[in-house]
Amino acid sequence: MNPNPLDRNALLHEHAVIGGHRIAHGTHGSGEPVVLVHGTPSSSYIWRGVVPSIVAAGYRVHVFDLLGYGLSERPWDTAADTSVTGNVAILEGLLDVWGIDGFHLVAHDIGGGVAQRFAVEHASRLRSLTLIDVVSFDSYPSPRTREQMSEGLDVLAKKSDRDHRTHFTRWLLSTHSSPDNFDPAALREYVDYISGPIGQPSFFVHQVAHYDPRHTLEISDRLGELAGIPVRLVWGADDAWQTLERGRALHGAIPGSELHIIADCGHFSPEERPTEVAREIVDMLDSCATRH
Repeated sequence: MNPNPLDRNALLHEHAVIGGHRIAHGTHGSGEPVVLVHGTPSSSYIWRGVVPSIVAAGYRVHVFDLLGYGLSERPWDTAADTSVTGNVAILEGLLDVWGIDGFHLVAHDIGGGVAQRFAVEHASRLRSLTLIDVVSFDSYPSPRTREQMSEGLDVLAKKSDRDHRTHFTRWLLSTHSSPDNFDPAALREYVDYISGPIGQPSFFVHQVAHYDPRHTLEISDRLGELAGIPVRLVWGADDAWQTLERGRALHGAIPGSELHIIADCGHFSPEERPTEVAREIVDMLDSCATRH
């Protein structure tokens, strides 16, 4: 663990209304802008051990919770678009709030779908792209999640709090190379985000319901266009959710990209190995600075 991680209230200390929805966000440090995009079933909380190292390296870090996630709004209207594509618009709106044009983009898990869509549409705005254990092509939802979804999201949303928490505690433990590596306090935090009278139904309506690979498949034939920007893929060697095979396939689809593998690390690499992940991000940022 990073010795000085930020808590969630320190990470996200501001709010903005984007497209009529409240988005929690935060800015840390000064220097070239770096935007971090989290995945599911998490929030920007997953970056708390990474942000201090990037700031210490001389960069300005922007974090936010996706619409329908974490401390951002969980819309009452089920028609609100909290999908990968819908959250591209949230990112675009926040860039205006932050006054950012060119920047470095870093993403994890489903946040990587948001990042890929943004990148192919706005490649000229990116100084670099770092993708960490991300979804791509048709790599999601997993067979296990598809099986669960077949029960019906309404049924899952109404399961007892105890059963829900027990199930997803086990599910989250599989994001680490070893369950023993998952800090118990952090595990409770992740489960709390997707549990309770708001968190549990919101998890299925705003997250699981949008586990649809069309969001990445629609732009998969344009990944070659990213050859013009520095791209680094960072992967946990023991990722059971987005396997290393998936990382190698994405690496092959983006000409000139680099693939860096972190040993003894699962899918939640920013949580399990924050020091190593921060080192990869800072190395990427610094290498871009030397090119210019």
